[in-house]
Amino acid sequence: MGEPRRHSVKRAMMVAICLLLPLTAEGAQIFEKVGTLGGQSLKIGVGARAAAMGDAYVAIADDATAVYWNPAGIARLSGQSVTLNHTAWPADILFDQAAYVFSIKWIPGMLGVNVRALTMSRDIVRTTYQPEGTGDTFDAGEWAYGISYARSLTDKFSAGFSANYVQTGLADVKGKSTTFDFGTLYDIGVLGAKIGMSIQNIGSDMTFLNEKVKMPTFFRVGGSVSLLQSGDSRLISSAEFTHPSDNSEKVNWGAEYAFHDYLFLRGGYKFNYDTEGMTAGLGVKFPLTLSKASVARLDYAYQDLKLLTAAHRVSVNVSF
Repeated sequence: MGEPRRHSVKRAMMVAICLLLPLTAEGAQIFEKVGTLGGQSLKIGVGARAAAMGDAYVAIADDATAVYWNPAGIARLSGQSVTLNHTAWPADILFDQAAYVFSIKWIPGMLGVNVRALTMSRDIVRTTYQPEGTGDTFDAGEWAYGISYARSLTDKFSAGFSANYVQTGLADVKGKSTTFDFGTLYDIGVLGAKIGMSIQNIGSDMTFLNEKVKMPTFFRVGGSVSLLQSGDSRLISSAEFTHPSDNSEKVNWGAEYAFHDYLFLRGGYKFNYDTEGMTAGLGVKFPLTLSKASVARLDYAYQDLKLLTAAHRVSVNVSF
């Protein structure tokens, strides 16, 4: 790679980092620990339901998005589950994720597979000598592929883990890493209360532009409780404490009101974030003809990014 080309790629990388970091709520403080810039897409949560509830999901984790939030949650699923997620961030950045949770007769517990992609629109290659562009273009993105396994060890306690392969690409520069997630979920048995805990992204450093960068490790612990369970109505609340390895501690809170178990209203708030705050959303559940027990849920979430424009998320979850 020639010097002008290398300069262009390095400059593009900094542009990409500056675009991605605010969206993962790490903003200005992240540069205090610049050794943790690898795998930034791993900080982005999945699922519009979780997003609408302020990402306070480690103690809920009751659908296929649990492969991200708390892999122990998939052990509580009674059948197969598929989720598809799409997020439109500012600056033409897109985030997509898909997961499938299933069981195999001769393996106790539940298995899951998932894929996620963070992509940007193509941009113009610029150099010191050609600041208006060389005529070439480049793209940037990050992709992750994962497998999960979880099992209920008692009727109230489950544990699980995920293994992920992460690859970052910027023009012709690539980086890759392998990470692991671990989680537990405990059903207290009173008022539907649950306690969840997970640790994410433990693994090898990513090599990028001949430099070693650490992956963003997260520790999450939280609880959820049913505040109302009467007739056609249900109200649950969830709170979560998050400790990222490259930033200060965060607190997430969310609530969901369900009417007739087919219409859902959600809201939440994310505390101590530079660029995030209020969240809101709704969901609709409806039966499918795949089987008597098959249902689909369509969810939407709005996230206030303060100085940036808002982010909109849409997800579909099918259980059968």
